[in-house]
Amino acid sequence: MVMEGKIIVSNRRARHDFHIEETYECGIALHGTEVKSLRGGQGNLKESYGTVRGGEVFLVGMHISPYEQGNRFNKDPLREKKLLLHKSQIRKLTEWTQQKGFTLVPLSLYLKHGRVKVELGVARGKKLYDKRDTIAARDVQREREREAVER
Repeated sequence: MVMEGKIIVSNRRARHDFHIEETYECGIALHGTEVKSLRGGQGNLKESYGTVRGGEVFLVGMHISPYEQGNRFNKDPLREKKLLLHKSQIRKLTEWTQQKGFTLVPLSLYLKHGRVKVELGVARGKKLYDKRDTIAARDVQREREREAVER
């Protein structure tokens, strides 16, 4: 994990539904009212995903609620947001997404030195039995921790 700073929004379902192969820290092109709304915790990553188009990476489906005092400066809550990455990183992401079964999933939004950053994961979907295995392993780990505390 590359993150450091205050987490604004996290996509908890992503790690449950996907195997995360690699993560990238990216900047995100936002307008002022969107940043203010995010600082208030008004973002949602649930149904969002990343896409590479024309040598640029975009975040699709991320919802940022309109800022209450934003009046005419508010933007469309579901507009595509451009992610800011180096060319070499975009090239790697393009290679990953061209392989069958891989997708770009935003894992979290956080503040780092006053800027909003996105943790973007290259992910492969889990099968139902993989999800069950993950849940079972977590339960076993919890049980071990409980036993250790009791001793």
